[in-house]
Formats: sequence, structure tokens, C-alpha cells
Amino acid sequence: MWIQPEEVLLAGALWVSERANPFFILQRRRGHGRGGGLSGLLVGTLDVVLDSSARVAPYRILLQTADSQVYWNIACASSRKEITEHWDWLETNLLQTISIFDNDEDVTTFVKGKISGIIAEENRLNQGEEQEEDCGKFREAELKMRRLFGMPDEEKLVNYYSCSYWKGRVPRQGWLYLSVNHLCFYSFLLGKEVTLVVQWTEVTQLEKNATLVFPESVRVSTRHTEHFFSMFLNINDTFKLMEQLANIAMRQLLDNEAFAADLSLPKPTKTLKNVSALKRDLDARAKNERYRMMFRLTQDERLDGHTDCTLWTPFAKMHVVGQLFISNNYICFNSREEDLCQLIIPLREVSIVEKADSSSVLPCPVSISTKNKMNFLFANLKDREFLVQRISDFLQRTPDSSWGDTSPLSLIGHPASAASESAHRGQHFHPGLPTASQGLLQLYHQDAPEDLGPKAMKEKMKEEAWNIHFSEFGRGVCMYRTSRTRELVLNGIPERLRGELWLLFSGAQNEMAAHPGYYGDLVEQAMGLCSLATEEIERDLHRSMPEHCAFQNETGIAALRRVLTAYAHRNPGIGYCQAMNIVTSVLLLYCPEEEAFWLLVALCERMLPDYYNTRVVGALVDQGVFEELTRAFLPLLYEHMQELGVISTISLSWFLTLFLSVMPFDSAVLLVDCFFYEGIKVIFQVALAVLHDNMDALLSCSDEGEAMTILGRYLDNVVNKQTVAPPIPHLHALLTSGDDPPPEIDVFELIKSSYEKFGSLRSDVIEQMRFKQRLKVIQSLEDTAKRSVVRAMMTESAFSIEELEELYCLFKSKHMTSCYWGSSSSAADRHDPSLPYLEQYRIDPAQFSQLFAALAPWICGGHTTTLSARLFRLLDQNQDGLVNFKEFITGLSGMYHGDMTEKLKLLYKLHLPPALCPEEAESALEATNFFTDDDQGEEVKDGGGDSEEKKVSEDRVKDYRYYLRMWAKEKEPKTETIKDLPRMNQEQFIDLCKTLYNMFSEEPLEQQLYHSIATVASLLLRIGEVGKKFNNGSKKANDLTVQVPPPDPQREEGLGEGESGESQVCQALAEAQLEPADEETKDDTSVSSYSVVSSGSLQCEDIADDTVLVGSGEQRRGSVLDVDWSITFEQVLASLLTEPPLVDYFERKRDIRVKMAACKAQRAVERQTSSASDHELTQHAV
Repeated sequence: MWIQPEEVLLAGALWVSERANPFFILQRRRGHGRGGGLSGLLVGTLDVVLDSSARVAPYRILLQTADSQVYWNIACASSRKEITEHWDWLETNLLQTISIFDNDEDVTTFVKGKISGIIAEENRLNQGEEQEEDCGKFREAELKMRRLFGMPDEEKLVNYYSCSYWKGRVPRQGWLYLSVNHLCFYSFLLGKEVTLVVQWTEVTQLEKNATLVFPESVRVSTRHTEHFFSMFLNINDTFKLMEQLANIAMRQLLDNEAFAADLSLPKPTKTLKNVSALKRDLDARAKNERYRMMFRLTQDERLDGHTDCTLWTPFAKMHVVGQLFISNNYICFNSREEDLCQLIIPLREVSIVEKADSSSVLPCPVSISTKNKMNFLFANLKDREFLVQRISDFLQRTPDSSWGDTSPLSLIGHPASAASESAHRGQHFHPGLPTASQGLLQLYHQDAPEDLGPKAMKEKMKEEAWNIHFSEFGRGVCMYRTSRTRELVLNGIPERLRGELWLLFSGAQNEMAAHPGYYGDLVEQAMGLCSLATEEIERDLHRSMPEHCAFQNETGIAALRRVLTAYAHRNPGIGYCQAMNIVTSVLLLYCPEEEAFWLLVALCERMLPDYYNTRVVGALVDQGVFEELTRAFLPLLYEHMQELGVISTISLSWFLTLFLSVMPFDSAVLLVDCFFYEGIKVIFQVALAVLHDNMDALLSCSDEGEAMTILGRYLDNVVNKQTVAPPIPHLHALLTSGDDPPPEIDVFELIKSSYEKFGSLRSDVIEQMRFKQRLKVIQSLEDTAKRSVVRAMMTESAFSIEELEELYCLFKSKHMTSCYWGSSSSAADRHDPSLPYLEQYRIDPAQFSQLFAALAPWICGGHTTTLSARLFRLLDQNQDGLVNFKEFITGLSGMYHGDMTEKLKLLYKLHLPPALCPEEAESALEATNFFTDDDQGEEVKDGGGDSEEKKVSEDRVKDYRYYLRMWAKEKEPKTETIKDLPRMNQEQFIDLCKTLYNMFSEEPLEQQLYHSIATVASLLLRIGEVGKKFNNGSKKANDLTVQVPPPDPQREEGLGEGESGESQVCQALAEAQLEPADEETKDDTSVSSYSVVSSGSLQCEDIADDTVLVGSGEQRRGSVLDVDWSITFEQVLASLLTEPPLVDYFERKRDIRVKMAACKAQRAVERQTSSASDHELTQHAV
């Protein structure tokens, strides 16, 4: 590119001059390209280590004058092609003009002005285009990455770091490039080059560690190897970015969704140095994720900014130091000291934001008032004016809400009157339903006499304690959350307040307030629809807490059906998963339907991510985290439990149902209280406490069953002695009770013990452990899927296990590549997790063509693309434009492991519909019509048979066994025989010959194969002619004809011995087709192996270029392509069997491993060279 002229004092240092004239010099940097000797190696090494190759382009053009010692750099480029274009432009447009200048200074001034003018014009033209955010140095590094590793333009660089890569015990200093989909490393030290490319989807483990051998380093593990990187300037920053990119890749494997840049990210006011737009995007995502997790906010919430401040807490009469967070819908505060104070203020609740009077005691205060008369005072704000302006901007965008914040029940509305009930009669969900305004427990307890016992009084005391808390700390979303709030939660939430507080602490109340009427609309859309999810829901409805009276009648069952069906409709990716029914039934006991629905949304999408998808990935991840925590806190027990294999068995049921399925209901619901306030850490703490309490008994166990019995009996006897509800029989307890019932365990003591022993667990540490386990779990699931596919395909193909595994990897790699580098159809459309593993991944025609060209044994030159498209259409049985792995292997196995008949049958089918697309079959339409007429005639005959069968069936109406036999016959898979194959017309046959010609072009016995095909083609054409007389004697040959051009007499004069053997096929076709053959005088060997077809005949060039094998030109009398002509597959097979070279070719065993190795080598990214070679440049200079 042209650059603003800049002075260069030493023109020769580190550069080699390649061209020169009196005014300009073209130079190449030493160490770039070929040659260079020791100095080139040193410069190349320095460029890589110091990253000067990212700043200094390898080619440049200098302006020089005879009298001056100063050179001016006017152009640079990363390739010879680009710099050569600039050089040619200078020679053409400037050299002659400046040669007439008398003064060297005038030359310099003129050239500098000209170059500056070119740059200004380019900038003016680019002003209309979107300006790139990335700085120049970063763009150069991205170009360098693409050049070094052969990446397409779609691959975006996120960041790059200087580091050492340990190859063996020797560190190689170089540059680590982290792109969206790949980890790449490049090093060039004294002529030794190291290039490494790892896909993020292949990473199984990512660890930051420090050992004696490897100082503070990052270990990147894949299935087959480990890579160590060290000597980072900021290893924490690098590792966090690696984690993010690996997480995105795991999400690709899980959901099949490609990374999408956040277009709503605000543009920076100035170009940030060495920070790409993608790096800003990922940093913003990480901050948003932490912010949402801290305050339990919805997935679309984006943090705008945060600042240090103090908050006046009226309950403690003090200023609390912390941070204020502003986002598009919320103002949040979190104290610096953990659990001291947390606050969430939805902007929909804010009525006034004003700047209060500043003083020495209260500098720069801001007062925020809410609609329910709460006032919050923030002080010590650094930029108060800007903060108030931002809040005002967000307030203007916030729609005015009339919900209020007094009670979440007000969000539902009051029961409808009798008049309105008739209006809602046709609706599935309406305010008139009993479960629309209250939970199921309230419905069943409202007529019960008031209990005045000691337990009821204890419950009332709890309610009073919460009412006092509300008066001091506020009620609803804007409540101050402190350590006192946690104490009240751990003591148990009263039944009357449970639904309200679950909704508050989970963040579901905010989501419900933001989507009024959403649940009702969803129920109306979902009810009545039939799907796999709704079938599973119906099956599990009566298994959901059957021991509870609320679910022993239609009211509870109907409410549960509506909530589960609505959620399955909202999130078809999850749909319905077992265990969701148990959790939802508990939510419905304490909450109205709509609140229960939003609590389920919070659970499935935020609090227990990926728990309830088809593969329960989230639960498996937390199972791995639990194992790691057990190893850290209970190492002795961990070793023993691993031997028994118990942890993986117990933890899944504990986590999926939050202990609801393994513990008495009244006890488990207290854990749900804590879970909604604290998150998943409570479940881990209690699980560890259960193992700790049973440690001695578990250590003495000899098998898994004994350990399961001990834990089961322990959990069955965890009781809640404070509950006021009548005891609910626990089915599991009835099964595991023994002769000597174990002592009862108070659930409050268990919770207290878990906090005392394992309360040091932190949510951020758990998230870090989750990431590590997520890599392991998802890659393990991928390996399981691969094994299942291979096992299923072993019986349907002759490939070995290793070959099938490798083919599956290649097939899936094509699918995944399209996820991030684009394709004609979206990747999500081609991945359906509900399908069997064999059919989950599917590829489109373009990807199939690439795999066919790389793996198929039948490579037909320019005809390969056509052949692959035909095979794709043949394999795509449901005609959805996609082929799954099973179909792919079926086609490939036929080509590699079928016998000669099977291979020929496949080849034969590729030249008949449906493999022939309509465009290819268009010219043979008349012939197709002719054969259809024949088929119709046969159908009429068959119809007579059907009528006879019908008569028989009428006679045997009462014979049910007859119908069973008929049904069984229909269900039997029909094996296709060679007689079932349709006849082939003349044009399709010529196309088959063309394919065979192309297949043999690279064979060692090429000429013999051509000769054999010529013989077979001639024979088959004559067979077709003879067959036409018997089959279609009444047809006139000239009814439907295609004219064939005559030969060119001038070309025929040139026939001789120097001609190519590839024309034998064409000549045989032309002679046999257009002229009556004389069997007595015909001698196959008389056709020269080096003959040439005349230009008017069927040309071999036409064959090679995949055009119709019928020439165009003057018509020749009597030369027709007869559509009445046809042959059968048996005739083709019999004719080919007469030629040993063809038999040997089709019977030859081929090894796909060679092709797969070549395909893998092609996938391995290699360093790309410049667009022009040194030799070309030298020749051009001469």
C-alpha cells in the first residue's frame, strides 16, 4: 500500500535490493522468502521474536536521488504481487515525468506530493465505508496470522501474545495467536520454523500451572497431545481469554451455534492501542456475565459501567463502601465486604433521580427515589454529572410500568367475576382459574381449621420476624439484602411467604414484570400442539409427587401440564427433561402458575444452566465439580468412593432434583429456600456434609450397593421438626427402611453443619471449576457419540473401527467448519440433537463435494463435481438437501467395499433419475416420456392383478390372518435386484461412457482401459439397436430425434499415428451410433490407440469439460440420437465382464486410509508462501 513518505537513513541495513532505477529501489527484508544466508536467518529470528514482522512489511519501495543521502519510503506490501503492481505504476506514470526535472529537490517534492495525493484520494473513497475499529498494528498482525496459517478472511483474530512454546524440553520463542476458532503459534529461530494450529473444539483441558520443568505456564490438552506455553507478560489475562474462547467452542459443540459478534457494543471514542474489537466484545461479555450472576439478572442485561461509591444504610445508620453498577434496566449496589449489603433497583421502579447538596461529610451525593416511597442515598461518586445523565438516558428508554412493587401477587390480577369467566371460557389459562392467583397449598389449606399448636406458633413467629425485616430493610425488589436476610432464609422461609421470596431472590420477579401477559399467550400457543416433549410431559404428569394431595386431582395436574408445556414451547432446545416435573410441581405448591413458570425459566436458563437439556450436561458438569470438591475436602473418602464408583451415581439425582427426590419433602424444600438465595453452592455444601456425616460407614463399605443403601437411609431420615403441614409419605423411605431405623437428622442442623464445615466455598471458584469440567464432559459426550455411531455402522459397512472413527471426525469437522466459516445453510438447521447420533450431523452439497473429492476412489477430473452432486442426490432420500453420516458411509462403502456388480450398479444409478437433476435430464425428456408410456402399460397389467387380489380379499374379509400377512409383507424391506433397475436411454449411456473415460485418465493401464471401454461402448450401442427392433417395432425412429453434426473432412485428413488414445471411446460411440456397423469387417484392434476424433464428431474435449456429448453444427443425413434406443443393467454388466482390464479395475481393492491421510494433511494448515516466486520476480526484472 502507499504510505506517507518517511525518511530512511540506512537503506541497506536488514534489506536486500531486488530492483532499481535512477529514482526508485524495490527492497525485500532479509529473512523473508528464499535465501539470505546467516544474516537472513538472524533478521528473520529477530523479526519473529520482536514482532517487527507485524510492524514492518517484508517489501518496500524507496525514493532516492543522486545527490542526496536520504531515502524516502513511499510504499510497502506484504506480498510480491502487491509491491510489483506499485513498482509498475511508478515506472509507467512517474519515471518518464521526473526524468526531465533538473533539480533533485523538485523530484523529491513532486513524488512526495503525488503519493500524498493518492493516499488522500484513497481515504476519501473509503470514507463512505465503515471504518475499522482495530488499530493498524493489530490489522497487520491479523493479516500475518492469515498468511502464516492459511486462514480465510472469516477467521477473526482476537489477540496475540509473545510467549515460549515448549517443544520437548526446549522453549521456542514466538507469537501465540488466539482467534475465534483456533489457537495458533508461530516461531522462526535460526532457520527452524515451528507452526502449530489447534481448534478450540478439540481442546479437552486448559490449565494454568507452575512446575519445576515448566515455569508458570498454560497447558492446552487435546485428545492426542499436550502443549505448554510460558513466559507470558500477563499470563492471567491470556488464560482468561483462552477460557472464554474454549467456552464458546464448547457452546458450539453443545448448541451448534456459531460465535456472533455483539453489534450493540458501543463504539470506542478513539482507536484503542493493541485491543481488537473482538477483544473488547469478549471483555464486555465477561463483565456482563459476572454482573448478571452477581445480581441474578436476565440474559439480555448489559452492564454500562460501574464506579466506587458509598451507600447510606438506614437500618445500620452508616455509610457502606462498595460499587455502583448501571445497566440498561437496573441500578445495583454491592458492598466491598461480602454479605454486608446488596441492592437491586429496577429502573421501572425509579420515580426521581436528583443530585443532593454536597458537603464535607457527604461529598457528591445522588438521591434515588422509587414508586413505593423508598429513598436511596449514594455518595462519594467521582463523576456525578455523567452518572446522573446516564441514568436519565436509561430512564427515558424505560417504558412506564404500572405494576408497582408492593406484592408479586398483584402482577397476576384478582379473580375474575362470573361475567368475565364466560368471556374466558375458550382459553386454557385465564385469571378465573384457581391456580392463576394462588399456589396449590393455599387452595387446599384455605378451608382447614386454624392450627394453634406449638409448630403453628413457631411458623407465625417466623412470619413476624420477616415482617420486621421488611419494615427495616424494605419489601420487594428494592429490599436491602444483608447477612440478616441470609440468617432468616437459613432458618426457613414461612409457607405464606415462600413463593414471594423465591420469586424475589431468583430474579424471576424482574423477568415476569418485564413480560406481562407472556405466559398466558404462550399457553394458548402451546396447548393442543403435539410433539415429543408433550408426549413425555403427559407420561410424567401422574408421576409428579403422587403422594401429595394437590396432585391427586385434575386442578394440580392441569396446572402442571400448562406450565411444562408452555416452557417446552418457549425453549424447544430443552423442551422437556425428566426431573423438571418434580421441581415444577414443588414450585406450583407455593406459587401461582405464572410465577411458577418464571421460576422454572430462572432455574433452567440461569441458576442451573444446561441441567435440563437432552444430555443433562449441566448436571454432569456439577457432578465433576462435586468429585473435585470431595477430593479437596474429603480426600480419604474420595479415593474409596472412586473405587466403588458411587459419586457419579448419587450426585446426578441429588443435583437434578435439588434433593427433592431423595429427601422428605418438608426437609428438601428448606434446601430449595437456601438454593434460591445462595445458588448452587448450598447444594454442594449439603452434599459434602452428607458424605462427611457418613464417612466412617462409607469407608467400611465393600460395594456400591451397600454405600447407596447407607446414603439412602440417611437422607430418608433427614426431618423437618418445625413443619406445620401434615407429613407426606416418602416413597423412597418405605423402600429403604430396615429393621433398626437410623436416628433422625434435623435438616436445620444439617444446613448449619454444611455452612460451618464447607462455608468457605465461593461462587466464583465453583464457576472456575465448572469451566474445567465442562470441557471434559462435552468432549466425553462427543467421544461417546462417536463410539455409538461407529458401533451402529459396523454392521452396515465394511470399514474398520479405526476407519469409521476417522471418517466420522472428517465428516463432523466439515460440519463444524461451516458453523464458523459459513455455508449455504445455517449449521443449526443441520444439527438436531433429538435425532439418533447417526443422523445428528448433516452436510450440504458443497461440503459433500469437498469430502467426495478428497475420499472417493472414483476421481473423474473436471467431472468429479458433477458425479458428487449426483451421488448426493441419490443418497439424499428425504430430499431435504442434506446428507447425514449414515447416508455418507453407505455411498462411500459401496465404492470401496462393494463387489463389481454393486460398484457398477451404483455407477449405473448415478446416470439415472433421481441422481440426474432436472437440468441434466432435460435433453432426454422425450426418451423418459417414452419409457413412462411403457411403464404405464405395465401398470395396467399389474392393475389387473390388483383387481384379482382385491377379489380374493373380499372373499376373505373375515380372515384377519390375511391382513396380518399383507401388513407384514408391506413392512418387509424390499431388497433391490439388478432386474429392478430401470432401462438406460442413449443419452444417459453416452454420459456413463463420459464418466468412465474421466475415471481412467490417471490409471497406469490407461490406454488398455480406453480400448476396453471403446469395445464395450460399441457393443452396447449395437445391443441397443437390436433391442429397439424387438421392443419398439411399432415406433418410428424419426419421431423424436436429436441431430448429430457431421465430421469435418479437413480434420479427418489428419488422422495418423500421433493421436491420443482417449478418443477411442468417442470414435467408437460415433461409429456405432451413426453408421451401420459391418460385423464381418469390424476389427476392434484396427482402431488405433492414438486416433483423433474429427471436430464434428463426439469430441473428447466435450467429455472432459462435462458438456453434452452430442456436437453442434451442420446436420448429417441419417445421423440421429435415437430416443427409442435403450439398454438394461444386465446388458451393461455382461458387456463389461468381457473385458479383463475393466474387471480388474472394478474388482481391485482400494485402501481409504491413504485418502484419509492425505485429507488430514490437507486440513493441517501450512505456512503459505508469497504469491509470486523469486524466479518469476527475477525474470520480470530482466
